[in-house]
Amino acid sequence: MDKVLLIGADVHDENVLTKFAVGRGAIATRSFRNNREGRQGLIRFFGEWAAQVGAQRSVFAYEASCCGYLLHDELVAAGSECYVLAPSKIERSPVQRRRQTDEKDAERILELLRGFVLAGNRLPAVWVPDLQTRDDREAVRARLDVGEKASTVKAQIQMLLKRGGMEKAEGVGGNWTQDHRRWLAQLGGEESPLGYGARTALNSLRRQLEALEAETRRLDRALEPLGESPRYAAQVEALTDLKGVRLLTALVFLTEMGNVLRFDNRRQVGAYVGLVPSSHESGEQADRKGHITRQGSARLRKVLCQAAWARIRHDAGTRLLHQRLVQKNPRKKKIAVVACMRQLAILMWHKTVGRIGRVAG
Repeated sequence: MDKVLLIGADVHDENVLTKFAVGRGAIATRSFRNNREGRQGLIRFFGEWAAQVGAQRSVFAYEASCCGYLLHDELVAAGSECYVLAPSKIERSPVQRRRQTDEKDAERILELLRGFVLAGNRLPAVWVPDLQTRDDREAVRARLDVGEKASTVKAQIQMLLKRGGMEKAEGVGGNWTQDHRRWLAQLGGEESPLGYGARTALNSLRRQLEALEAETRRLDRALEPLGESPRYAAQVEALTDLKGVRLLTALVFLTEMGNVLRFDNRRQVGAYVGLVPSSHESGEQADRKGHITRQGSARLRKVLCQAAWARIRHDAGTRLLHQRLVQKNPRKKKIAVVACMRQLAILMWHKTVGRIGRVAG
């Protein structure tokens, strides 16, 4: 068998700790700075080490994190193999979780890599999106983040009014209508029944909300060219034909799912978006289903939830599904919503795959 250099890395913002070995050989440790110079030093070091020991392959692995895929890209560009692992799929005992250190994490990844390369064991690697998909995600995620912040500020305003004992004046419409906003402006004035401190806080929150809503509109306009670009136009057109799905929901689905052709069936789609029940089975005990796994993108689940509620209101088929499941178990209405979310995700996958096939044909 050809010699192979195996490297497990624990990647942090400031440094990269590596554990490495040749095949089943002894394990060594080396640390590098996580900056351009440090990563290039890492690549040079293991290139020289591989040549010194006569290794024909160099295989890296590290856990996915907020540091992204930059190390993966640089290693692949240098001619090495690299796998990015899903932290949620790496089994750890309760003792290991309590005694977690960088060195133990790096060694655990190295052992997983050994099992994969030398014995053919399964490696919990994630799909690495291409550079264009990653760049598109940045714009879409920025829009979602601003929306989250605006929702947080709205909640802060509501709680501020509740603490002050303020209830909507007669004739004021629903929350965040023009009438409601004018009433909030009046509460921020000098004639308000609120005290000075509450008025100051309310006016600050109102200004924050106005700025966030203006930024939301700017980002919505910025996403329009992305939805019309050749790589998304056909799929966006197909997805927005569905009731409850608009441009933002379509783009979140397409950028978070990435290459939809990598999914073979609806079960894989449901599992990827984390909308399938967890399973508990032990010995004589029959298989029991628990809460959904919540694996994958929380951003995607959020927009699916919003779209599912819109479909429950406006799509007859989805409304019937929801009503049937609620009647079956009135105390667990969330299960019905989750089923509608899963149905929508699978339907969007079918629509996207069908449109890609048509364009390719």
